[in-house]
Amino acid sequence: MESVKQQIELILQKAIKDLTGLEIVPKLSHPSNQRHGDYSTNVAMILFKDKGLRIKDKKYATILKLAEAIVEKLNNSSLIINHCSQIEVWPPGFINFWLSRNYLITLMIYIIRVKEEYGKSERLGNKKILVEFAHPNTHKEFHIGHLRNIILGESICRLLEANGANVNRVNYQGDVGLHVAKALFGLLRLCHADQTQPDWASQILKNKILKRVQDDNSYQKAKFLGKAYTSGSKSYEEEKSAKAKIIVLNKKIYSKDPSILPLWGKTRQWSLDYFDSIYKRVGTQFKRLYFESEVYEAGKKIVLSHVDDGIFEKSDNAIIFDGEKFGLHKRVFITKEGNTTYEGKEMGLGHLQYKEFPFDEVLHIVGPEQAGYFRVVFKALDQIDAVFKNKEKHLSYGFVQLKQGKMSSRMGNVVSGEWLLDEAKLRIRKEFKKMDEETSEKVAVGSVKYSMLKFARESNIQFSFEDSISLEGNSGPYLQYAYARTQSVVRKSEILNSKFETNSNDQNTKLKNYKFEPEEVLLLRSLNRFQEVVMESAETFAPNLLCNYLFDLSQKFNLFYQKHKILESENRELRLALTMAVGQVIKNGLYLLGISASERM
Repeated sequence: MESVKQQIELILQKAIKDLTGLEIVPKLSHPSNQRHGDYSTNVAMILFKDKGLRIKDKKYATILKLAEAIVEKLNNSSLIINHCSQIEVWPPGFINFWLSRNYLITLMIYIIRVKEEYGKSERLGNKKILVEFAHPNTHKEFHIGHLRNIILGESICRLLEANGANVNRVNYQGDVGLHVAKALFGLLRLCHADQTQPDWASQILKNKILKRVQDDNSYQKAKFLGKAYTSGSKSYEEEKSAKAKIIVLNKKIYSKDPSILPLWGKTRQWSLDYFDSIYKRVGTQFKRLYFESEVYEAGKKIVLSHVDDGIFEKSDNAIIFDGEKFGLHKRVFITKEGNTTYEGKEMGLGHLQYKEFPFDEVLHIVGPEQAGYFRVVFKALDQIDAVFKNKEKHLSYGFVQLKQGKMSSRMGNVVSGEWLLDEAKLRIRKEFKKMDEETSEKVAVGSVKYSMLKFARESNIQFSFEDSISLEGNSGPYLQYAYARTQSVVRKSEILNSKFETNSNDQNTKLKNYKFEPEEVLLLRSLNRFQEVVMESAETFAPNLLCNYLFDLSQKFNLFYQKHKILESENRELRLALTMAVGQVIKNGLYLLGISASERM
């Protein structure tokens, strides 16, 4: 379903063409002062100032006269007649639109009838989009930066799906490389194994320390691996002999040395099990998990096969891509030791992803520090195969910190995603002692998600527990409580046998004859904007726009709830219907953010 805004824009476009002969795509905006209408456009001013404007009739000598002519043309449209109560020209040439109360009532009833379908559109026309996000490396902890990544990625996926896209969620994880070698070396130290023995890796598998960890839950196993990684990183930086051993170990991992493979495989699975528990907790399911271990050989082969045609070239025994030819920078794809770099692995990954999920677009949700890296990788891909041209996109996002400062896996001061969720839940249980376990989990996860989504994607975040769990401010629990409040009214209405029926013509006719209170009008006008916000949030990959909208809607509803009786009112049909529609929109919006809506809090 097209939004009324889109419909008016199309009619406006046709009216302008009829008057001027010009093809222009006009845009409606929401006036900052609602007394100036629901929508406004300055298209008359833009047209009048255009030197190439060819007006058929010389009587449009001023901006105001042109605007008035456009309005006269619009007033002949049946959609305008049915949807707008008035259209006015405001100096120096704005055209303002007021939606009719009948239209807003009809929309409210429509929302109640279609439920979760409201807000959806076919704007993206089944466009095939691959969204790659999360990206935790095995053998390291899942920190709060990863948590923001997966929360952002899931919301973007849902917004795209709501606009008609065919979305596949995938996750690319580093399961080989120096970080794995450091973690395994750290295990060697923690388990007091003798590396001089050829079977030291199998010794670790039999070690009583590792066996004890084997019985722990996935979180404790992950913490143990994180401790091992920190130990290995410290050894790598401080001990020359340890550094040399780790480099050898890294080569063995890449070559799939049978002496290392069982230990690598077991500890890798520990990480994957742990990650999976977090994915389930935050409500994300991946269609495919990709790994560096499965693409580095293919990437190397692809790079080497394009040396002769000049896409890649040799430099100091390494293979590079000369990005300077395209205004970028040079990057190494295969090292002089013959190892495939991250860039080279991306060649294998890109071709594998396209083979399995032929896409129209790929979104890589990765931090801003990789912007230059991706520009080179994308250019290399589209030079190899035109199928990738203009299809790869990097969506960056800001960093997350607690008040104590920057995190570092290497230094061992990582704030894990699991801890953040658990701590939020603990504080919620303390704050709301009567809240049951299931609801407190929903509220905790919702509080963390919303705290990361309400900020613009590329902004840095300093996470605050106090703000995230508050029922008074711009928080997930505030929205969840507003929804729960709407459902409390609905439950009471059923007890009183005052259910609202959307197919009752008599009831619906009565609604249109009610005298509206200002708070009711504000809510009705806000409900109309939901679909527009969902579209804009998807187009700009900006869930924060939806957060802003839902917070504003919840504030308006709470004001309405405090000032007016609902079920005890003479206008209970309108107010019950309005409450039901607001609840449905909050629920639909929370879903798009990846947040559960609890009916009771």
